Amino acid sequence: MTKHKFAYKWNLSDGYPAPGIEKHGLKVFGTFICGGGSTMGYKLAGFDHLGGVEIDSQVADVYKVNHNPKYLFIEDIRDFADRTIFPNELYNLDILDGSPPCSSFSIAGNREKDWGKEKVFREGQTKQRLDDLFFDYIRLAKKLQPKVVIAENVKGIIQGNAKAYVKRIKDEFEKAGYKVQLFLLNAASMGVPQKRERVFFICQRNDLNFKNLELSFDEKSIIYSEFKSTKLGKELTNETKAVWDKRIKTDQNLESIHERIGNKRKRFQVKFIHDNQISPTILAGEDSVPIRFDHPNRITMDEVKMIGSYPLDYNFKNIKPNYLIGMSVPPVMTAQIAHQIYLQWFTE
Repeated sequence: MTKHKFAYKWNLSDGYPAPGIEKHGLKVFGTFICGGGSTMGYKLAGFDHLGGVEIDSQVADVYKVNHNPKYLFIEDIRDFADRTIFPNELYNLDILDGSPPCSSFSIAGNREKDWGKEKVFREGQTKQRLDDLFFDYIRLAKKLQPKVVIAENVKGIIQGNAKAYVKRIKDEFEKAGYKVQLFLLNAASMGVPQKRERVFFICQRNDLNFKNLELSFDEKSIIYSEFKSTKLGKELTNETKAVWDKRIKTDQNLESIHERIGNKRKRFQVKFIHDNQISPTILAGEDSVPIRFDHPNRITMDEVKMIGSYPLDYNFKNIKPNYLIGMSVPPVMTAQIAHQIYLQWFTE
């Protein structure tokens, strides 16, 4: 089996950092921390993660149980950015990290139709205008002035009409005192067993004059058969199995079958997982756990964890693993980026 820099199959009980990585203790603080995908990535790469901001109290509880953070603020990023006083450590950060909610820019979503609208992700959350939260994040960065600011988002943010939004983001970062680099990265080339393309804004504070960051990853792709379980996940409903029965080898999702048998385009997000292919992106939706092409079952939750490079012993409490994993940056993806930032910018 090919050895990867960071293992996609691991446990929290293994401890931090990852084998072969030194603990250097550079300080990170997170926003939109969700289940802790990025948090674990930084810890795997040897960073000291201080905690973060999360609006969803149930999600924050999962985060607290697994990470025991020094700081945990369960509040809206807008309220947090409005603060005039922060803990002293937050004024001396090496990295401020965040993944502002991105459904407004997903090519699988409504895109322009949702721009400017308020939304909630889960019951009990505050309504937020999602496309504005990026600028609240930048407003926070301007107050805290960390050495490096990282913001992750979907590929759709650099496509079509959203390109003008990217220009505005870069302009605001520059006004806040940062030089911006933009990267489109695929987790599949970084030791994560799924196709997951994400955009990263990586910004250095102007006074530091770091050289341009170079990010290029070419780790061997991990196909499903490398970690396929002998166990079966949830059985398909009779209705879904009737569609699954009509699959052909080239089908990648249920939509292709619906289109072939009934000229209807639906259930695009219900993907197949083939033995000889990389897993599709894990999504947060109820119906989006991949279906095995060779068996009328969903994949298991342990397989979902490995695909998301989440630890097998992670305590999700009452939240479905695919929800948090679908909403998170894969830990190994963050670890790869963080390790390169450490090597290229903090060891000179």
